Amino acid sequence: MVIKVDDYSDVPIYMQIRNQIVMGISGGELKPGEQLPTVRALAMEMGINTMTVSKTYQILKNEGYITTDRKNGARVREEIKQSGEVSEDNKAELRRIVSEARLSGVSKSELKKMIDEYY
Repeated sequence: MVIKVDDYSDVPIYMQIRNQIVMGISGGELKPGEQLPTVRALAMEMGINTMTVSKTYQILKNEGYITTDRKNGARVREEIKQSGEVSEDNKAELRRIVSEARLSGVSKSELKKMIDEYY
């Protein structure tokens, strides 16, 4: 999986990496149990600080998407707990996206098609 960051984005780099890894897991590009690059390797590959990658991995671990240990490094969790709920932060983000789509003239049916495509 290739991770790309936009240096000009308002989204912090660690969140851009986090979001792409979550999408990779959800889309099947990253398989359960798959080894992620080491903090140092990913930082060098992307030309960013190791602390940025370390922060990303810590967030992913806290959210339950990956496991980490000194011996085996970071891996995609074999089973990700499914709460069946959307976090308040994600609800707010979805509301923002829907509002922007509405203001851009995107119809409800078009938006639903996009949701179906991404789901």
